[in-house]
Amino acid sequence: MTSHSTVSSVLLRMSGSWPLSAAARGFAAAGVPVFPCTPYGKRPATEHGFHDATTDLDQVEAWWRQSPGANIGVPTGAGSGVVVVDIDVHGPVDGRAGFDRARRVGLVEGWELLVRTPTGGMHAYYPTTPGTEQRSWQAARAGIDFRGDGGYIIVPPSTRSIEGSTVSYGVETVNTGPASTLDAQRLRDFLDPRPTPRRAASHGVDRDVDVPRLAAWVAARAEGERNRGLFWAACRLAENGLPASDALDVLAAAAGHAGLGDREIASTVRSAYRTIHPAPARRGARDGSSPVRGSSPLAADGWFNRDPARPSTESSRVRGL
Repeated sequence: MTSHSTVSSVLLRMSGSWPLSAAARGFAAAGVPVFPCTPYGKRPATEHGFHDATTDLDQVEAWWRQSPGANIGVPTGAGSGVVVVDIDVHGPVDGRAGFDRARRVGLVEGWELLVRTPTGGMHAYYPTTPGTEQRSWQAARAGIDFRGDGGYIIVPPSTRSIEGSTVSYGVETVNTGPASTLDAQRLRDFLDPRPTPRRAASHGVDRDVDVPRLAAWVAARAEGERNRGLFWAACRLAENGLPASDALDVLAAAAGHAGLGDREIASTVRSAYRTIHPAPARRGARDGSSPVRGSSPLAADGWFNRDPARPSTESSRVRGL
């Protein structure tokens, strides 16, 4: 058992009537880094997203003076001392069922707060595990995401515009007892067990891939390299035999944290898989030739073999993975 995080402590002191600017200053003054997101939205409003989060009160005041309606983003993981289980409710997918299943087997006990989200879901806040990195992940089929290192959340009293109405994030339930850390990997394995990508030969080259680190690398891409980085990462997963649906699960949360929209993410992952595994050419093609499996102009020049942020002469291992 452990004490509650600073983030939760600030939320419990906060009045629902606080202006967003005052709440942002309250977090920063307590040592919780914050950054502005678009008014009524979730997208970062700074160039480097959650990487720009700070406790510098002058910077925080300048941001919210420029945009008083900016929502408040807080990076999750070691930077803030809090990790979050994000329980989504979207159409036929209801994460509350998966969270309840995990609760019955003791995997999600010890949360500090339950925060109501504008779309009808919930954020369960937990303290970080000291000395342990817990990367963000998404279990889309279960309707649950994990916001850890490499991720961020929108915190109360931020608001969203939902079908023309303004709806706030708000603290729903408080755990008055001691909190406990969360084993995020066990939770993911329970909610969405997945095969480990195999070593595979592609274009005559033997490859392997570290999926969690690859997702973390995508999440860290800055504007201008997000789409290309996502495409490159999806190609890596395709080369290693991971089904496209699983690749989308692995990369969607990471690419979203980097600032890409859901439609763009899905389109980019599909494009990567079509590039690596193109459909067989129909008989009687005009030029009479048959395409080589996985061949493309990008593959031919070795683009998939290198980190797009590094010179082509370096190893094919992704920087920082």
